Order: sequence, then structure tokens, then C-alpha cells
Amino acid sequence: MLAIYKKELRSYFYSPLAYVLIGIYMLIFSLFFRGIFTSGRPFMYGAYLYQYSFLLIFILPTLTMRAFAEERKSGTDVLLMTSPVSVGGIVLGKYLASLTVFLIMTVLTLIYPILIFIYGNLNVMPMISCYIGHVLLGAFFVAFGIFTSSLTKSQVISAVTGIGGLIIIWFVDQISFLFKGHLLTFANWISFFLRFREFVQGIFSSKDLVFFLSLTGLFLLLTMIVIEKRRWSQG
Repeated sequence: MLAIYKKELRSYFYSPLAYVLIGIYMLIFSLFFRGIFTSGRPFMYGAYLYQYSFLLIFILPTLTMRAFAEERKSGTDVLLMTSPVSVGGIVLGKYLASLTVFLIMTVLTLIYPILIFIYGNLNVMPMISCYIGHVLLGAFFVAFGIFTSSLTKSQVISAVTGIGGLIIIWFVDQISFLFKGHLLTFANWISFFLRFREFVQGIFSSKDLVFFLSLTGLFLLLTMIVIEKRRWSQG
């Protein structure tokens, strides 16, 4: 697994993809931050991070689109499928490499709450809760993107499928006020942004923690099933 992780992480930074996505992420984050910070309105970092996290729906499936799709298209997946590394090791290695890039993006944004802490007034504990929720949300998005990449040879289809799937779940959250009864209960249950909102409000719930970890684990498991099936078909 460690060899796969190092190989994948190197491949991100040997190509423009990681730099472009990190650059876009930080540019939009900075502009958005500057616009709100200079508007004269009361500034709540948690609410800002909550709104900005919507961008992850587009950034992370684009980051993970190459994880398996690129190797299938180039034919190098045959070498991967016949390697002595377990399917779990392959999937986790690729997942952790993508997650590392996302964590680098997240760490870079910490400059802004640090500046607020130095020059303004920042409540540290709610900010920490926000970032925990942000990382859990991103970890799930990365797992979902890895899964969609395992389904196709096309990086574009992988990215579009990942973005589309996350937008659908997000949209259900936005129109949940139209639902009633069991449908409303289900919509609230699958709403990752509703659960993320709890972290933004400074509410650290083990239930929400388990939800994000379970979803992340589920899509990693589904990815392993897809890859295992392909390995058997090629064996």
C-alpha cells in the first residue's frame, strides 16, 4: 500500500493537476474571504467555511478522476491487477494519496483564521469543529470520487459522474423543506451538508462523525468490490 501511495502522490505533483486545483481552490477561497471580510458585515468564519465547502463538490471529483480511469485507458491497470499488492492496498493507497492533496489544500487555508486570530477576534473551538467537519466532508467526497473513477476508462466521465452524484445529494438537501414524513426523514439522513452544519455550529456529534466515516468506508468498499471483480475477470 505504501508503494502505491507514494507513486500516486508523486504522479499528482509531477503533473499540473494538483497545482492547478490547489491554485484554483486558494484563489477562490482568498477572493471569497476578502469579499466577506471587507464588506463590513459581522464575520463568522464557520458560516464562511460552510458556504465555501460547496466548491469541494467540483474540486475533489476532478482531483480523483484519474485514480483508476487513467490506468484503465492506458492499459497499465493490467500490471496493477496482477501485482502482489492486495485490492485493499491498491484502493487505500490511491485514496490516501488523493486525501493528502486535499489535506494540503485545507492546511493552506489555515492562514486566514490565523490572521483573524492575530488581528481580530476568533473563537478557536468552533473553528476547530468547523475544520473537523470540513475534513470529514472532503474525505467522503474523495472516497466517492475514487469510486466513480473505478467505474470508467474516461477521466471526464469519472469527474462528471462524481460531481453530478454529489450535486444530486446536495440538491435533495436544498429542497428537503418540500418533503414530509418518512421522505423528509430520509432526506435529512442522507444530507451530508446538514450534518456538516452541526460541526459549523460548534456541535461535535459522534453520530455525525460515524455517518461520515461510514459513508467514506462504504464507497471505499464498493471501489474494492469493483476492482476485485475486474481482477478476477483479468486473472
